[in-house]
Amino acid sequence: MRAVLAGVDKTDVMAALSRVTLPDGGDLVARDMVRAVSVDGEVVRFVIEAPTAEMAALMAPLRDTAEAAVRAIGGVDQVSAVLTAHSDAPSAPKPQDAPPSLKVGRHPTPQAGAGPAPVSGVDRILAIGSGKGGVGKSTVSSNLAVALAREGRRVGLLDADIYGPSQPRMMGVSKRPGSPDGKTIIPLQAHGVTMMSIGLMVDPDKAVVWRGPMLMGALQQMLGQVEWGELDVLIVDLPPGTGDVQLTLCQKTQVTGAVVVSTPQDVALLDARKALDMFKSLHTPVLGMIENMSTYHCPKCGHEAHIFGQGGVAAEAKKIGVPLLGALPIDLDTRLAGDAGTPIAAGKGPMADAYKALAQRFIAGGMA
Repeated sequence: MRAVLAGVDKTDVMAALSRVTLPDGGDLVARDMVRAVSVDGEVVRFVIEAPTAEMAALMAPLRDTAEAAVRAIGGVDQVSAVLTAHSDAPSAPKPQDAPPSLKVGRHPTPQAGAGPAPVSGVDRILAIGSGKGGVGKSTVSSNLAVALAREGRRVGLLDADIYGPSQPRMMGVSKRPGSPDGKTIIPLQAHGVTMMSIGLMVDPDKAVVWRGPMLMGALQQMLGQVEWGELDVLIVDLPPGTGDVQLTLCQKTQVTGAVVVSTPQDVALLDARKALDMFKSLHTPVLGMIENMSTYHCPKCGHEAHIFGQGGVAAEAKKIGVPLLGALPIDLDTRLAGDAGTPIAAGKGPMADAYKALAQRFIAGGMA
C-alpha cells in the first residue's frame, strides 16, 4: 500500500523521474541514480547520484529537467534536487542556498597516512562529553564557546550530536550553510563563534536514522569539509555516551583533550565514569570535569538547595587526578536564554560571570 501524503507519494515521484532520460541511454530510475526521496506535503526533495564527479559536472541541466518533471505532478508546489557524485570528488556547483553535499548514507573516507589528523587552521580541539544525556553538556558547550569568544579567543563550535543536535536552537541560527563549490561548507557565525551542526543541514522535524558508518562519514565531513578558518580552539559538543562519534573523533582527529560534564548525583556519575574510561582507552587526555546543576538558589528567599546532591563531581575529579574546572548552578535564566537562542554568557549577570570565570580558567590552563 502506498503511503500518500497530500495526494502525492514517492511512487508518483519515481514515475516522473523514470521519464527523465540520460544522454547515453536509460533513465534516472533505471540507472539507479535516485536517492533519498522525501515527500512532505507539497514539497518534494530527492538526490541524484552520478557515478563520477566528471559526470555530475555535466548533469546540471538534467537536474533542472528532473525538478521540472516532478513539479508537473499535481499537488507538488516545491521541488529541491541535490546533485552528488558516488566518489568523494566535488559535484556540480550549486546555488548558494542549496544544501552542501552531505550525501545521506555516506561512509567514511579513508584518510591518507596513519593516525589522528589535525583540522586545518585549528590550534586546539576540545571534546566536551558526558556519560549520559540531560546533564547540560550542550548548554555548557555553547556558553563556554561564547565566553571564550568574549575573552578574545577565536572559537569554533561543532555540534557533533548527530541524532539530537541542539546548538542551532541554543545559538539562535537556522540558516542553511552555503556550499559555493559543492565541496566546501561555509559555517555560520553567532555571538562571535564560528559554528556548524548537522541540524543546519537536515529537516529539524525529521529524525536522523543513520547507522554508525553514516555518522562517521558525516563527522568527517563537518571536520574536514567545513571552512573553519583560523581558530584558537574548536569545541566539539559530543553526543552522550560512548559510541561511534566519540570513537571516530578521538581516533581520526588530533584532539587536544576532553572535558566531562556531569551532575553530582550517583546515577550520573556512574555514566560519567564510563565516559572517563572511554577517553582513557582512546588515549585522549581528560583536562578536567565540570559539575553542572550543582546548586539551586531560590530567587525569592535566597535559600540554597542541593537537588542532585553535593560534591560528587569534585570527589570524582580528585579521585582520578584531574581538576574540577567549575561548578555551575541550576538557573532558570540559563535555560530561557538557551531556548531563545542567546546563550546567557553573551549577556551580563551572575551566570555570565560564572562562564567568564570558567573561560578564563581554560585560557590560563592553556586549554583555549
